[in-house]
Amino acid sequence: MRPGSPSAEERRSATEERLRAAFTARAALVTHRELRRDEPPRGRAWGTHRVRGLVTAGFGAAVAVAAAYLLVLAPGPAGPPVPEPPARPPGVVERPVSPTPYPAPVAPSVQPGASSPAPVRTP
Repeated sequence: MRPGSPSAEERRSATEERLRAAFTARAALVTHRELRRDEPPRGRAWGTHRVRGLVTAGFGAAVAVAAAYLLVLAPGPAGPPVPEPPARPPGVVERPVSPTPYPAPVAPSVQPGASSPAPVRTP
């Protein structure tokens, strides 16, 4: 806090004093002639709030009737459901062997006296 600045309590009391003075000045301007009683209400008025409530209730009733019709009165399916045939016939399907784009590897020839290499398997 800077030296010379008012504390929070002093600021609060200054604000309160200004508000009290403003309210007192405003109260002095009001006379008994300005304070009149309003006339009492006559019966129930149809205000926006009441009309909105009736519209909401009517909309809710319409939604309830529509839901009841769809759930109870709407015709259901004609009979039991017909089973769908499978997408392809069941069973094992053999696939044709396609020719390979590369030639099969040739097995190297075996020379006498050399150890025999492992046989080469072709797919």
